[in-house]
Amino acid sequence: MFGMRLRIALAEKEIKYEYKEEEGLITNKSSLLLEMNPIHKKVPVLIHNGKPICESIIGVEYIEEVWKDKAPLLPSDPYERAQARFWADYIDKKLYISSRKIWGTKGEEQEAGKKDFIEVLKVLEGELGEKPYFGGDNFGFVDIALIGFYSWFYAYETCGNFSTEAECPKFVAWAKRCMQRDSVAKSLPDQHKVLEFIQMLRQKFGIE
Repeated sequence: MFGMRLRIALAEKEIKYEYKEEEGLITNKSSLLLEMNPIHKKVPVLIHNGKPICESIIGVEYIEEVWKDKAPLLPSDPYERAQARFWADYIDKKLYISSRKIWGTKGEEQEAGKKDFIEVLKVLEGELGEKPYFGGDNFGFVDIALIGFYSWFYAYETCGNFSTEAECPKFVAWAKRCMQRDSVAKSLPDQHKVLEFIQMLRQKFGIE
């Protein structure tokens, strides 16, 4: 869900790029990845003019600053820009941890993760309000930070036995609206393939 952010941002800006899939996400990491991200040793890494920009949200901000004349992703008002950064940080700190508990644990810990996950989505629904996108009428920074998670929802719901749409209908309506954009639809993986990947991880870690 993090690497997709860069792909969506570049697509929104209509910037051509070369995409390289990293085969060894856990082991056997490529020499290019280790060279470009020696600190964290993980994807995604945006490489521009031979220089690496690590961490997905920082990469999206970099794309916005370098190609600011095309399809602005952040608002021009300093306060609104700060608010957008706040919600992107909230998503990374709150949504990722709770969602990982849904597929990465079982029993009481998984139930707690489901509860936290729904609570986070309801907070995000409150911020979205009646707007079509988190950026108002325009698809933007917070939408990009969040929409990548949606391709994992089917896996979360299957592992946790719940319905996101039943709990957070406005959130799902927003996600479906985003999926109508080519930049999003062509960047997100098939949800069934994500489920297969999650099931493989659950077996590998002895959760199932």
